[in-house]
Amino acid sequence: MEVVHKIGRRKTAVARVYVSEGSGNITVNKRDLNDYFTTGTLQYKVRQPFTLTETDGNYDVKVNVFGGGITGQAEAVRLALSRAMCEIDAENRSVLKPEGLLTRDPRMVERKKFGQKKARKKFQFSKR
Repeated sequence: MEVVHKIGRRKTAVARVYVSEGSGNITVNKRDLNDYFTTGTLQYKVRQPFTLTETDGNYDVKVNVFGGGITGQAEAVRLALSRAMCEIDAENRSVLKPEGLLTRDPRMVERKKFGQKKARKKFQFSKR
């Protein structure tokens, strides 16, 4: 089997995922998954596509992720893995879609506008 390459994004985090058949090793930025994502919740989020499709330990994954915070990065990896699982086997789509793993979460920080204090906060209006 060839390597499947997919991209996932969340907030400002971007994850590139390379999935190939193997023994279940997940490497994130040349570090082990458990070293990079230290909390159990984040590790669970990253492994979720494999758990739902019952393919735990069947694939080796190499991840390059940058930008954003650690939670955004974990969710970006999850989206990329979900997309990769769909490309590997179309049957996986029916399992992942109801869980919302194929939807890109569009929520991002709104930019600051000129002439304002913050994104939405304005300077106090004064008539005189």
